[in-house]
Amino acid sequence: MVNSTDVFVIGGGPAGLAAAIAARQQGFRVMVADGAEVPIDKPCGEGLMPDGIVALEKLGIAVEAEDSYPFHGIRFLSSGLAVDAPFPGGASGVGVRRTVLHRIMANHASNLGIDLLWRTAVTGISADGVHLSGRKVSARWIIGADGGNSRVRRWAKLDALRKQDRRYAFRQHYCVAPWTDRMELHWGERGEIYVTPVSEEQVCVVLISRNPKLRLQEALQQFPELQARLGAAEVASAEKGALTDTCKLRRVSRGNVALIGDASGTVDAITGEGLCLSFSQAMVLADCLRAGDLTRYEREHRRLALRPLLMARLMLTLDGRPRLQRRTLQVFRKRPEVFRRLLELHVGILSPLHLALDGLTLGWGLLTV
Repeated sequence: MVNSTDVFVIGGGPAGLAAAIAARQQGFRVMVADGAEVPIDKPCGEGLMPDGIVALEKLGIAVEAEDSYPFHGIRFLSSGLAVDAPFPGGASGVGVRRTVLHRIMANHASNLGIDLLWRTAVTGISADGVHLSGRKVSARWIIGADGGNSRVRRWAKLDALRKQDRRYAFRQHYCVAPWTDRMELHWGERGEIYVTPVSEEQVCVVLISRNPKLRLQEALQQFPELQARLGAAEVASAEKGALTDTCKLRRVSRGNVALIGDASGTVDAITGEGLCLSFSQAMVLADCLRAGDLTRYEREHRRLALRPLLMARLMLTLDGRPRLQRRTLQVFRKRPEVFRRLLELHVGILSPLHLALDGLTLGWGLLTV
């Protein structure tokens, strides 16, 4: 039984596995513990944007065609209006079931020689290691990847919040062939629904709203076109719910402890950036561990979060405002270059500095449409 390691990752979801894989690529001995077992499921939109695919490839992971379904852009729909744009440069995203992605990542971690402790509870941390049920594992570095309600965050006294904005998400799968090569985002008065193709015969449908009692079947009544497409389709999974937050922490590291993924702060699920952000954090964190400098991780973590947080703020401006939604889509139809640039910003082609100029263009369009 191994009782020491270089890096101990608490939490074996995609963020934790990404952190473990990136650290292993840097030559560290790595151990991961999670109370669940493979595959771990969690309600999410199950869409990987092009930048997320690139980040996965840097971790040595490829999502094969038989395990996913491609989409080539984004479509916004509201009140009978629709606008869409392709990803820049002919890039593609992929829809992939969360359980499938987790199994792929877990297999890759195992093949790299990472010690994976499934169904293993972590009971605490100390300055020099991690406490499991009945034993202690010494570790030079401890990574908290245990989600939005992170115990590691509390144990390390890193749970001071800068800001928090909470909504509620519900996910379900339907047995229906994808009807478009776009990921669709349907805007409504009581919330948003986005649809991601995940196979040749299945789509993932997610409702996000501020009402914890609103469920997908009730919400679909506000979206007759989408309801017509899904109405006769067989339901392929039970409805699963989760909280979705926009949450910033004051700090994401202390001593030899660092946080990653939702444990280190979150962006609203409407952006679809959660997984990509955690993959990018993992590579930066591993590099900082090699250099022995978590101060740089603090800076880089803030930099990586800037674009997703700005996108969340921009998109949530439309939440629950049907008149603004309609006028915004009218501007996008009249000025399609604005929507294309917004998508370029979303996938990281443009920097957040372009947001101010595009915001002025959009604002002028709202006044003159």
